[in-house]
Amino acid sequence: MSETQPLELDPGTPEIDLAQVSKRSVSGILSLTSRTFLVQITTFLATLALTVFLSPEIYGIFFLVSSVVNFLTYFSDIGLAAALIQKKSKIIREDLTTTFAIQQILVVSLLLILKIATPTIRSFYSISQSGIYLLYALGISFFLSSLKTIPSILLERRLQFNKLIIPQIAETLVFNFVAVYLAWQGYGITSFTIAVLLRGITGLVLMYIVSPWRPGLTIKKSSLKTLLKFGLPYQANTFIAVLKDDGMTILLGKLIGPVGLGYIGWASRWANMPLRIFMDNVSKVAFPAFSRLQDNKEKLQRAVELNIKYLSLAVFPIFIAMGFLARPLVEIIPKYTKWLPALIPLYLYLYNAGWATVSTSLTNALNAVGKIHITFKLMLMWASLTWGIMPFLAIKYGYLGVSYAAGLIATSSLVAILVARKHIKFSLLDSLKSPILSSIGLAVYLYLVHSFASSVSRVTVISLGGVIIFTSLVLLIEGKSFINKTIKLFALRK
Repeated sequence: MSETQPLELDPGTPEIDLAQVSKRSVSGILSLTSRTFLVQITTFLATLALTVFLSPEIYGIFFLVSSVVNFLTYFSDIGLAAALIQKKSKIIREDLTTTFAIQQILVVSLLLILKIATPTIRSFYSISQSGIYLLYALGISFFLSSLKTIPSILLERRLQFNKLIIPQIAETLVFNFVAVYLAWQGYGITSFTIAVLLRGITGLVLMYIVSPWRPGLTIKKSSLKTLLKFGLPYQANTFIAVLKDDGMTILLGKLIGPVGLGYIGWASRWANMPLRIFMDNVSKVAFPAFSRLQDNKEKLQRAVELNIKYLSLAVFPIFIAMGFLARPLVEIIPKYTKWLPALIPLYLYLYNAGWATVSTSLTNALNAVGKIHITFKLMLMWASLTWGIMPFLAIKYGYLGVSYAAGLIATSSLVAILVARKHIKFSLLDSLKSPILSSIGLAVYLYLVHSFASSVSRVTVISLGGVIIFTSLVLLIEGKSFINKTIKLFALRK
């Protein structure tokens, strides 16, 4: 294939039309959520097991070291990958090889920096040798992940998420099974080290099987210039986000120590799990789909509204249930009472996650239509609030101060909603009416019955009752037509 020959989005099809975008978007969301259901159940059980077998201190070290490597990861492609997905015109091989070459140069450079900085990291955080081995393992995994970028981009641009999910499923299963087994056997932090390496190798091999691509190392100025127009602002956004999250985690490791960081890691991990199950999958599909619809304002508006509505219907009831049932479960599960100090942070991170459900959907839509400068300003606002409030409250109140700050900062998502409505005309009332009213009804029910949750069987019965009540309220508010509309929407995948 010529370096300048356009890569078709479908064999024999020059472009994907709007009908195909709708069809593949819905199909992609269903593929990502339904096919990862087993994975998410595995992740849920693995997180539960790991937090039983491991102490808050070990969990905190993993949370800290992961943030160090995640911080480096965001410097690895200067936004070129996102630019390839968002690009309106067809991509050519030169675009791919240029992106691949630049990324590998950056990745190798960052790994050298990590190696040089290791003694400083070790002494600053008093990390043991096993923690350093985990740091190296995550660095190797970072390199292996960079080799998957182009095959992944090709699948995302074609909206072929049914293939993209295969290596992701395998990676998650391998990591969780290995980590839990080794933690059970008493390997401590080394459990994560071995699991991370096996995850990286598994994902790389499978990605090239489902999306074959012949790597190339060429840098073409014309391709680089075109991609950087979107890529650099996008990466600036991403850098602000990682500075806000992983950068702050690195600082908190020193301010509140590994035990406090373990409590925060536990709370944020559980609170954000519904978002990882639903929002990550929806967002992965929504970004390329919104990008294809950016010239059709009416369809874009409808897509954004549906995105927020169905995502909120999926995660809001889970947040409410977790808030009421977390304490009973912590007290019921053997060896789990050590996490009681993390309950207040959990409640505040659930509040944070509720706001993130809406704000992330909107920033994703703004990015997709090229409003990178808008989301950059929003990210700058959130980063400034995080670095201005969180360290102060962490020093004053410890790990609880961190969660107080997270709750305060989450409320600023109101600004994101107001800004987004200036550029994308959508109805937030239509999107959130059913999720919020039904969630209020669910909260009243759980408030009345949560004191009876004294065993796993009772928690199960209470949860099933909550599902029935929430579903009934949604149907009552939306009317009978809601079922037909939902069936019609998801029938697009056929």
